[in-house]
Amino acid sequence: MKKVRTRSLQWILVRRLILLQAATLLIFIVLCAAALWIANPRLLIDNEAAVAAVKDAVDRDKDGRLIVRETEELTAFREGFPNVWYIVRDGSGESVRAGNIPDIYTKSFGDLLGGADHATIGFSDKDMRPEAYIENASTRAGTVQIIAATQSSRQQTDGLEINISATVEVARNPDGSRNWERALPALALVIAILLLPIILVMGTTTLVTTPAVVRRSFAGLVETVRQAARIDIGTRAMQLPVKQVPQEIAPLVHAFNEALARLAQGYDRHNRFLTDAAHELRTPIAILRTRAELLKQEPQSVRLLHDIERLSHLAQQLLDHQLLDRPSDQRQIVDLDDLVSRVAADFAPLAIEAGYDLAFEPPPGKAQVEVNVLQIERALANLVRNAIEHGGGSGTITIAIDGTGGVEVRDEGPGIPAEEHENVFEPFYRLQPQSRGAGLGLNLARQIALLHDGTIRILTGSWRGARIRMELPVRS
Repeated sequence: MKKVRTRSLQWILVRRLILLQAATLLIFIVLCAAALWIANPRLLIDNEAAVAAVKDAVDRDKDGRLIVRETEELTAFREGFPNVWYIVRDGSGESVRAGNIPDIYTKSFGDLLGGADHATIGFSDKDMRPEAYIENASTRAGTVQIIAATQSSRQQTDGLEINISATVEVARNPDGSRNWERALPALALVIAILLLPIILVMGTTTLVTTPAVVRRSFAGLVETVRQAARIDIGTRAMQLPVKQVPQEIAPLVHAFNEALARLAQGYDRHNRFLTDAAHELRTPIAILRTRAELLKQEPQSVRLLHDIERLSHLAQQLLDHQLLDRPSDQRQIVDLDDLVSRVAADFAPLAIEAGYDLAFEPPPGKAQVEVNVLQIERALANLVRNAIEHGGGSGTITIAIDGTGGVEVRDEGPGIPAEEHENVFEPFYRLQPQSRGAGLGLNLARQIALLHDGTIRILTGSWRGARIRMELPVRS
């Protein structure tokens, strides 16, 4: 089955943020263009504003002479621009002047400016003469030409002035209406030229910053994941921290913690049931054994004793599973040689009675391990009992220790087929259905080894019989 590839959150965010930014920018520009199209505003710079203020003040007196009245608008404008000046001319050549007018603007500009509707007059950057705005305006006095500016010289600036102007001229039809068929492609090209650099900059920034932001935001979640990876049967009651987890992920962590709590409770109930059941079975089993021993030595009574012994062994192995719940703080540092030698001494009479010789090979030096002694003794007892039961009833059972924390239990029986090396560690699995064992001994031994960060496995080689090796971390 092909493994499903998960998607990277940070690259999903990068792609979506770039698209979102580009769409937002495009919508903003479209909305601005629509607003400008509807409002059709006219942006005035200072000189144009001066002309607009003067235009509303142009009038004629009772004798028909051209005058500029001091309107509120013109007065307010003059307060804001004290250096404002203007020239107002009508078609007959009559004019009204005010302010400090540069000499260049007192001259006649000929028919060119006279026929223009409006224009901006400017000079080179090094020229001190200021720009002015000229417009032919319809006033109460008729059509007049107004020239105005807010400065008489460039020396009158406040230190720095920034003038930004933009002119957009749309292609027109002969009747003066806009020709959008010709204007839209050019307008789209201009917008693309303006948008492309902005999108590239925003996209690059998003590409660089988003992974860092995601890593920083999910730093607490990464630590929670590390702790979750350490949860096993011995730490099933552990709860994952939610303090540093993002708020959006916290419900998932809470749900996971609740699931862990329910699993731990169910596991504990299951264990208590097995333990109670095994305890309850021991009494009737003992009574059965006593009554069977009082029977005459006949084949049926011997078989009955054999079955009772098997049942008693199963109850004991169920009770042995309690050992897996012993806390790790009950461990102590012991010499592996002393621990294994005690187990070998305990099983020597049983091995001899079953027809075996029992050999013990100590390590060349000291090998100290930090273990729960009762658990390791039970694991070793299961390995030796397994060798006694399946070793063929003859030969030598050897218990050997090396300096790396390894303990091997060897027999000279028929051995274990290679294809069954993993199966025999499964609970209630037996190679021979009629054997006395319940199929829990090797499973319990492996679980105990794993609780101590160790391993247990069946060795493969050309020797006769089975060799099971348990390795425990040596404490230096």
